[in-house]
Amino acid sequence: MSISRRIADDQPDHFAFSAENKKKIKAIMAKYPKERKASAVLPLLDLAQRQHDNWIPMKAIEAIAIECDMAEIRVLEVATFYTMFNLKPVGKYFIQACGTTPCWLRGSDDVMRCVKDKLGITSGQTSACGKFSLLEVECLGACVNAPMVQINDDYFEDLDYMSMSDLIDRLNEDDVPAAGSIRGRQGSQPEPAPTSLTNVVDFPASSAKTSAKPKTGKGDDHA
Repeated sequence: MSISRRIADDQPDHFAFSAENKKKIKAIMAKYPKERKASAVLPLLDLAQRQHDNWIPMKAIEAIAIECDMAEIRVLEVATFYTMFNLKPVGKYFIQACGTTPCWLRGSDDVMRCVKDKLGITSGQTSACGKFSLLEVECLGACVNAPMVQINDDYFEDLDYMSMSDLIDRLNEDDVPAAGSIRGRQGSQPEPAPTSLTNVVDFPASSAKTSAKPKTGKGDDHA
C-alpha cells in the first residue's frame, strides 16, 4: 500500500541537481569503486526527493541513471520498490501511520480516525489544502511507544486521538513540536516512572579499574 507507486501524470520539463547536491554526489560516489556506481542509487534518490518537494520526477530518474551509469528502468525499479520514495506530489507534512499489530493493539485505529476527521483523508490521499498526505504503512520499528506515526523524517509516539488532533493543529500552523514520545518517555521507559533501578548512583568509571593482574596459571608453583 502506498501513496506513490504510480508515476505522476504531470511532470516537470527539467530537473538538475543543485550545486550543493552535486558536491554531495561527488562525496557519495567516492565511497564506491568506479565500476560500482550503481551502489549510489539509493542516496541519490533521497537527494533528488529532498530537493524536489518530497517527490521524485522522471527527469530526476533520468539524471540519476546518468550519474550511476544505470538504465533508467533500473533506477525506476528501485524507486518503485521502496515506499520511502514518492513518485507523485505529497503534502508538506507526509504522515506515515503504522497499522501493524503492536500499534493496532495500542490504538492506531483512533489515530487514523483522527486524521480522517480532521483532514478528510484516508490512506493514499492528500488533504484539500495540499498540506497533508496520509499513508498507512507497515512496522516502523518503534513498537515500544506505540501507536506512532512518522511525519517526514521524525517519529511521534505514544499517540491517541486527542494528541494526534493537537499535533495536526500545530503542524497546520507550521509549529513543529519536538519529535519522540508525546508523553515525554525516553525509549521504553515505563509510565509514570521507572519500576527498577530507581536509585541512580553516580559511579565513576575510574573506580571500576583495578591494578590486580588475573592469574594465568603460567609459571605458578605447584606442590
